[in-house]
Amino acid sequence: MDWLTVVILSIVQGITEWLPVSSSGHLAIIQTIFNLNVPVFFDILLHLGSIAAVVFIFREDIIKIITAVLRFDFKSEEGKLALFIIAASIPTAIIGFAFKSLFESFFTNLLAVGIALLVTGTFLFICERFSKNKELKLKDALIIGAVQGIAIIPGISRSGSTIGTGLLLGIDKEKAARFSFLLAIPAIVGATIFDFSAAAISSVGLQFAIAGIVLSALVSFFAIKWLLDIIKKQRFHWFAVYCWLIGLAVIVYTLV
Repeated sequence: MDWLTVVILSIVQGITEWLPVSSSGHLAIIQTIFNLNVPVFFDILLHLGSIAAVVFIFREDIIKIITAVLRFDFKSEEGKLALFIIAASIPTAIIGFAFKSLFESFFTNLLAVGIALLVTGTFLFICERFSKNKELKLKDALIIGAVQGIAIIPGISRSGSTIGTGLLLGIDKEKAARFSFLLAIPAIVGATIFDFSAAAISSVGLQFAIAGIVLSALVSFFAIKWLLDIIKKQRFHWFAVYCWLIGLAVIVYTLV
């Protein structure tokens, strides 16, 4: 690895992790086209940097959730949200562990990535019109959690699929977005812990690891703020066209 690779991948991760265009898909495309040999653990570290931005932006919500849990207050909005996050994390973990090898194999298959991006674009185009004012329920959380597990596939946007599923279920768009962001925390932290080892750190380099986390966090902060504004203005579908264009371009690239 070199510093230019670290900077490019960190910026791409920070932007695409939260915008509904699939960060793993973009990282796979860049690494394959430019023949970059980047350890999988470095991608996980970049996701960890993105999570740091979420924690900062939603710090007040997180503090309230933790407080509710410590008080065993699961009747309050924050207490219920804590239970929903825990419940949704279960299908995510099951799907992630069961199909980990299969999903990781797609990372080097650009044709699969391109098709997945087309699927993401179509989903984004459809889902926004279903948004209503429904409150999040346990079954909704479980469905969203399962979708998050499937979104491990490169090209399937985690934020797009989880927020979009919330919209399809009739959940208020801002509440769907907040739940999606908070749900990402245990998923990404869990993946980091699962793949953590001294060998993994040495494969990246401590200086590159720190730089990647910090830069990814900074870029993610502005990406999240922008996405929240887009969702409020009901322009979520804008990203459908982008996913279609990138998906088609990748498919053509692999077939020509």
